[in-house]
Amino acid sequence: MPDSRDPRVFFAAERTLLAWNRTSLTLMSFGFVIERFGLFLHMISHENDYTQKHSTFWVGIIFIILGVILAIVSSLQYQRFLRTLTPLETPAEYWKYLGMMTNIVLAALGIAITIFLFSGFQK
Repeated sequence: MPDSRDPRVFFAAERTLLAWNRTSLTLMSFGFVIERFGLFLHMISHENDYTQKHSTFWVGIIFIILGVILAIVSSLQYQRFLRTLTPLETPAEYWKYLGMMTNIVLAALGIAITIFLFSGFQK
């Protein structure tokens, strides 16, 4: 059994956070691809009115929003776990919040992409 002062516990939590980060990024990317695929289908169908609500648009948006929520929730969970650790369990002079900040930036970019897609959809 590992010692309670073992920094491997901290690094395991950070690896878990980064796994959630990859999952969030994958969901957002998949959502963007689905949404753009709907635009491609519209182009090859020669419809004049793209303002009708295509299901691929909404499915893509849902995937992006799910990725944003996942990034935020995993960051909060990581922060909650860090509060339970003692100073001996974290390496000295290590940037503990870098992974969490990356997740927050990823969530902000996901929100920006969602706003971009909605602005293009309304025209």
